[in-house]
Amino acid sequence: MDEKNKGRKRSEKGQTAIRTHGDVADGFLKCTFLPRLKETEAVLACREPDITERDFYQSLSKVAKKYHIEPKETQHFGFPYNITLALDDAQKKLKRNVKGWDSLYLAQSSRKTFLATKEIYNTDTTLYYIPVVPLFQMLNDPKKKKNAQLLLSVFSYLYLIAGIPYYRNEESYLYWHYETHKEMIEQEYETDETERCRSELRKAEYLGDRIEQKLRHPINLKVFEQRLSRLKTFDTFDHECWRIACNAFALYSEYPKASIFRNMPVCEKDPYDDQYDNQIIGLEKYISFISDTDGWLCESMRECINNEFNECAEIEEPTIYKAIDGSRITGNNFDFEKRLFGLLDELCSLLYEFKEELK
Repeated sequence: MDEKNKGRKRSEKGQTAIRTHGDVADGFLKCTFLPRLKETEAVLACREPDITERDFYQSLSKVAKKYHIEPKETQHFGFPYNITLALDDAQKKLKRNVKGWDSLYLAQSSRKTFLATKEIYNTDTTLYYIPVVPLFQMLNDPKKKKNAQLLLSVFSYLYLIAGIPYYRNEESYLYWHYETHKEMIEQEYETDETERCRSELRKAEYLGDRIEQKLRHPINLKVFEQRLSRLKTFDTFDHECWRIACNAFALYSEYPKASIFRNMPVCEKDPYDDQYDNQIIGLEKYISFISDTDGWLCESMRECINNEFNECAEIEEPTIYKAIDGSRITGNNFDFEKRLFGLLDELCSLLYEFKEELK
């Protein structure tokens, strides 16, 4: 029992070396992987395979002839990889042969599938926030009553038809910012400054709810044209109100059901990325009704929003896909977006000028 343990001796042979038979790297580099389905998935899932294949290869033939490329034979592959392989091959050849080429996409109209290029409407990273406090002030000004009623029709069109978010709706982006500021103020010590901030928040809620009740009423759209004809222009402000309202009514007449979201791109969300929604500036984040554009509340919110946007990598902007095989797609343009964003610019300028006159 008193004898010392001898322990284990180290093996002189060591660990047996294990090697693979041959050079693995050479075999790996010789493998070919099929391109992953990306934006084509949504298109291919919406139509019958036979129709999609027919439309695709007809469009590919026209594109190849137009840009002098030789398309790859992929018909012997099963659907949908035959289309994916041909699309990937055509994209590489177009980038190699056509100067300034961007991307090739598989798009779809109501009638057929076709090859297209992507066009994006540039919003110039502008915050299109429409204040409602100036409208409330006009409605309570006897001298501006007619102007206010006409602009009320414009606001109703933007809210009910164009689909611009309203900051008092809980699902809106700005609603969250107002609530965040409200919670922040409630946690502060009571001072004259905090009471002034609370007053601005109460005003934003009260006036916002009252204006929204008016905007929801369909009568504003029914009498839109009548209000246009009844407004008498005496000064520059009257004329500008009438002109902006005319543009809004014309847009409403030509696009009675068009929403600002009609040409929003379908983003491919990574299911494993929980932070995806915080990495992209959605359209609903930079276009909205807001309470006012003056005061502590607006300045604080603007700072928070700009800081948040600076952390984002992408911005959602209206996007269309234009056929490059000679096909004509009706209504596939930015006419509506161009006129609507111009209308928002002019409307915000008009409301700003009105507030300046009140000071």
